[in-house]
Amino acid sequence: MTVVVWITEGTWPACVDAARTRVPEGAEIVLLYVAGAEVPGAAHGAFAGLLGRGHPGPRHPAAGWGSDPGDRMEELASATGEELLRAAAERLARPCAVRVAHGRVEREVVVAAEGAELLLLARDGSRTHRGPHSLGPAARYIVDHAPCPVLLLWPDRAPEH
Repeated sequence: MTVVVWITEGTWPACVDAARTRVPEGAEIVLLYVAGAEVPGAAHGAFAGLLGRGHPGPRHPAAGWGSDPGDRMEELASATGEELLRAAAERLARPCAVRVAHGRVEREVVVAAEGAELLLLARDGSRTHRGPHSLGPAARYIVDHAPCPVLLLWPDRAPEH
């Protein structure tokens, strides 16, 4: 049995605790962090556009400017993900694989769940009310498109209403 656990800032402890207590021993657990592409993409675009106009070197980032802020943002996102995964693996206290992916978060999670027997994630919307707003856009997409069963958790205690 392969279980993919989507790790995100703010909700990862609940996901790891659920994996530790609800996933059978011997199951392969993959802790997944996805670094979103939106912010680095905007920085890449700005650098190639308005910010790059005054650059004395080549006129295109692909020509080797080397100072594209989007590159640095991607590095920071990867480092954050690796740190989060390291903390999650320690909390899990079971053998597991860790993976950092890059791209559109919801799509990368769905791709990572291909071939898995369970996908575990936490609600990413409102934590004060039950209902459709308890899922943010990413979790909604993942729940709707997951290729396997999904275990959807409240990151904290479920609200009364």
